[in-house]
Amino acid sequence: MRKDSRPPVNQATFGALAAGVTLVQADFSDHAFERHAHDCFVVGATGHGVQRFRCKGRQYDSLAGDLVLFNPEDDHDGRPGTADGFGYTSWYVPTELMTDSVAPDGGPARSRYFARPHVSDPRLAARFKLLSAGLAPVRGERLRTESSMRAFLGTLLQRHAERPLAAASDPADAGAAALARAREYLRTCYADDLTVSDLAAASGLSRAHLTRAFSARYHISPHVYLNAVRIMEAQARIRRGMPLAMVALECGFADQSHLSRRFKGSVGVTPSAWNRMSRAAVRAAGPLAAMQ
Repeated sequence: MRKDSRPPVNQATFGALAAGVTLVQADFSDHAFERHAHDCFVVGATGHGVQRFRCKGRQYDSLAGDLVLFNPEDDHDGRPGTADGFGYTSWYVPTELMTDSVAPDGGPARSRYFARPHVSDPRLAARFKLLSAGLAPVRGERLRTESSMRAFLGTLLQRHAERPLAAASDPADAGAAALARAREYLRTCYADDLTVSDLAAASGLSRAHLTRAFSARYHISPHVYLNAVRIMEAQARIRRGMPLAMVALECGFADQSHLSRRFKGSVGVTPSAWNRMSRAAVRAAGPLAAMQ
């Protein structure tokens, strides 16, 4: 029970911003996120309480005024660090937008990634929360909104990004090519009940080596990555109005209940609630946003 004896509050709202960015505002008393990952960058600021999470094998406690920064495919979980719960504001930022943001040297930041998942930068966090509060989609204001977002992301990259090692993206690396085949197999065959043997056969790697090498290269295990792909595919089908039972079967979940558990564990709300909020956000953004 929380100190003030109020009933638990576990809620998250999703809204559409410019350039494909999703705004998430959440307040959780006792909800625990299972390990999951996103196919985009996540930029967030803790609003209150202690947001405790693990990422890449290390635990972090994010306090009010701290930033939480995830690269695409960084696996992480999340839960309250105290009985008072926690709240946060986040952007889900498409990779194309992040990598096209202006770097300190004036060129494109095409290979820049966040150096750490948790940083203390109160001024930038305050700017982020203020900007988020004023970015409600307004017809005719998309240029202003996107320009403001790009300016913020450019500053964020300048302060808290690093360039990855060249070896990490060397296409000539035979091991990298094999792991890329495994990842592509997960993207393509997400609806199947896959095994390590399936991935090993698709990649040409041994079963003993595959999972360890995949996790080391992509900072996410194959099964967590598969769940992320399935959630992404489920969201696309839900947007098109497909019944949840059919979504579950087409996306590799055992049934609708299985889909709901995994969806809430990754997104924070049930598929039905997410669908209602997504549709409301599109209606609020107007016909132009619906065409994006």
